[in-house]
Amino acid sequence: MKLTFGQHLQQKQTQTLAPRMIQSMEILQMPLTELQERIEQELSENPVLELREQDPNLPDEATPAEKEGPDVEQKELVVDETGKNEDDFERLLNLNNEFPEHFDERPRTSSNRVQDDINRQHDLIANIADRGESLQDYLLHQIGETDIDEDLERMCERIISSLAPEDGGYLKVALRDLLPPGADESQLELAEQALAIIQRLDPPGIGARNLKECLLLQLTDDLPYLDELKTLISGHLEDLRDNRLPQIQKATGYSIEQIQQAWEQLRKLNPKPAARFADQFVQVVTPDLQADLDEHGNYVVRMDEGPGRRLFISKYYRQRLASGQATREEKDFIKSKVLAAQWLIESIEQRRNTLSRVAQAIIDHQKEFFDKGPRNIQPLKMQQIADKVGVHVTTVSRAVDDKWIDTPRGIFPLRRFFVGGTQTDDGQDVAWDKIRIKLQEIIDDEDKSKPFSDDELVNRLKAEGFPVARRTVTKYRKKMGIPSSRQRRDWSAKK
Repeated sequence: MKLTFGQHLQQKQTQTLAPRMIQSMEILQMPLTELQERIEQELSENPVLELREQDPNLPDEATPAEKEGPDVEQKELVVDETGKNEDDFERLLNLNNEFPEHFDERPRTSSNRVQDDINRQHDLIANIADRGESLQDYLLHQIGETDIDEDLERMCERIISSLAPEDGGYLKVALRDLLPPGADESQLELAEQALAIIQRLDPPGIGARNLKECLLLQLTDDLPYLDELKTLISGHLEDLRDNRLPQIQKATGYSIEQIQQAWEQLRKLNPKPAARFADQFVQVVTPDLQADLDEHGNYVVRMDEGPGRRLFISKYYRQRLASGQATREEKDFIKSKVLAAQWLIESIEQRRNTLSRVAQAIIDHQKEFFDKGPRNIQPLKMQQIADKVGVHVTTVSRAVDDKWIDTPRGIFPLRRFFVGGTQTDDGQDVAWDKIRIKLQEIIDDEDKSKPFSDDELVNRLKAEGFPVARRTVTKYRKKMGIPSSRQRRDWSAKK
């Protein structure tokens, strides 16, 4: 094989995304809380970018350019609200050759105002709830009140350190794996004693090695049907899961009523005793949009103004450039920061425009959902909204990602309104959500002594005008958490 060096011409087509385009896409995809964090970050890093405080004496329609006077050249910043918006992102790429003319003449924030902001931040931090007691601290506190020797206490501490709330408080490792290499049988016996002590602590069932042990540890002598519970837990958990009560009856000699009564007691036990110590993150939803009913019976989408509408570029830096006193390095620095600020302002305005139009198109399509309820939701694909608004389908996807809207029927994620569907026998489109609601109604009304099989559910849905396949019924039944017909059967019900 001969290696040679030389120059060759090769034609190749590639697609690259400019930083401006990437920033616009990122900001479009951000939910409101992330956008506010991004603005705060930009305000702290870019000295030419400022946030105009709300002035109750300033009309809402007043702009910085209007306050500067007639000698300032006007330049439209807001994107075209009447067009189809196809070229909005591409237009942003051409801003490199333009110089922004939007400047804020308001004085800088006073030191008193800065101090007030700092005080508010301190108050916010002071009001944050304290982190709850951990599982390990809770168990170690109980061990500290137990009269045991030091070796046993250290072994308890070692075992407790391996328990995790996200695992339910189960011991997921073998005791021997918690011992140092070369540990003898006496140390293993010490570990068994330590585990036995831990399993007597609160919460009941802590330190169990499997579900069966966890449930048995929670049994007390005063529980009704104690013997039946021990039998069911020890040998028939799978039969209970699959609702095979006649098999349990045949194996144990208990009556169906005894088994069901014991089963009711079993349901009161906790299969994950340490779950309450796991961090519970409750999502705080901040709607980006709001839909209100107007006097004509139509839903109108509006957006919170937010800090993005109050961003301005300080006039101080234009004056610095115009004075001729700035060095070349200062000029280059200021121009780069002004350009970055302008990019941010336009990207936020682009987000606002695109998101408003996409949301309005979605609400218009799903008007029956808001007028009559969830069962009237209509099939909707993102491509339909993209065609209506005049943007690419990926733009719609980014616009609705993690965005919420406050409506008269509650707060919903925008993605909630994109649902698949099928056609009825008469050719009408129907959403899968409507079929799932009907499926739930049929199962709720069935005779529990003879519950419908999936084949029977298909026939029932078809009789209601919803032709669906058996595999579809099975898939949605499982997604809805509805057991099979065998598991739904009530063996005590009259036949």
